[in-house]
Amino acid sequence: MICSVTELAKELIRIPSISPKDLGCQDIMINFLSNLGFQIKTININQTKNFWATRGIGKTLTFAGHTDVVSPGEYKNWSNNPFDPTVQDGLLFGRGASDMKGALAAMLIASKRFITKYSNYKGRLSFLITSDEESSAIDGTKKVVDYLISKKDIIDYCIIGEPTSYTNIGDCIKNGRRGSLTADLKIFGVQGHIAYPHLADNPIHKGLPIILKLLSMPLDQGNSFFAPTSINISNIHAGDGSNNMIPNTLFIQFNFRFSNEISENQIKLKFIEILDQNDVNYSIKWNLSGLPFITKTGLLTNTVMESILNITKLKPILSTEGGTSDGRFITKLNAQIIELGLLNKTIHKVDEHVKISDLKILTLIYENIMTKLLI
Repeated sequence: MICSVTELAKELIRIPSISPKDLGCQDIMINFLSNLGFQIKTININQTKNFWATRGIGKTLTFAGHTDVVSPGEYKNWSNNPFDPTVQDGLLFGRGASDMKGALAAMLIASKRFITKYSNYKGRLSFLITSDEESSAIDGTKKVVDYLISKKDIIDYCIIGEPTSYTNIGDCIKNGRRGSLTADLKIFGVQGHIAYPHLADNPIHKGLPIILKLLSMPLDQGNSFFAPTSINISNIHAGDGSNNMIPNTLFIQFNFRFSNEISENQIKLKFIEILDQNDVNYSIKWNLSGLPFITKTGLLTNTVMESILNITKLKPILSTEGGTSDGRFITKLNAQIIELGLLNKTIHKVDEHVKISDLKILTLIYENIMTKLLI
């Protein structure tokens, strides 16, 4: 069994597991955990691979993460093959090094060290792993959580290995995430020749003042955990590129990152109210990616912060900024959730990399958390 966090991270990086494909990463993890005495339940759906691994009985500490990665893009833009892990000047390069195969390796090595020292620990150690986090997130953690709910299984404490650190390992941890709601809005007009505007109805001209009203509509002021809800346009399109045509539709995609000070329905009502107050023919399609969730100060938060302080001498800040994570699904189990991982400076970028020293530090922190919660 591999005992080096660097070598294990390399083994995972070598597999081109572009989301939602796993291509063997989870086989490596399952074999590793099986050798440590974990019971494995695979929950594979369509192209997505998932597994739930447990060892012990009682209060449950779960390490959650994903084996899938985003596409590396053009290989020629990388200094080396993105799936040929390379070490240079103390840095490990490769797609997924930071997000999040490095963290997965740290979780596994930390578990091995912990179990070797305390084979009869109190409680239950578990892993919830998916290959569908970087893409649709339809058949991944969401489905595993549904399975656990159907079995009346529980998670008390959850550590998600997302890359949360800024400059030093553990300088920032996430104790929640904002909700994400998308509105696909179509404003309809009448197509026509641009030289005869009186015979058409331009949806762009009609839509622009309405867009400004929608962007400035009052929402909330946030609170001590969340920044105020934000609204941004992510896509806008009209016409086919012809300079002599008035288009018949204007498409605008809005995204709300919202706090727990406002509900999904309240946002929708405010949005639709502005549309209805204006003379416009429209259609709208909504997509909720996740609701906001928060883990308030308690045993898990304090334990993670103490472990980081013990290992790094740093006091982390708590944050809910950034995008969504699979914590939005795990929160349905009423678990306390903290996200703690590697630096996020190079995630999804060309020449993604991580310091080898950071892999070792994160491994020590994960092991310390296990010791504090399960001994």
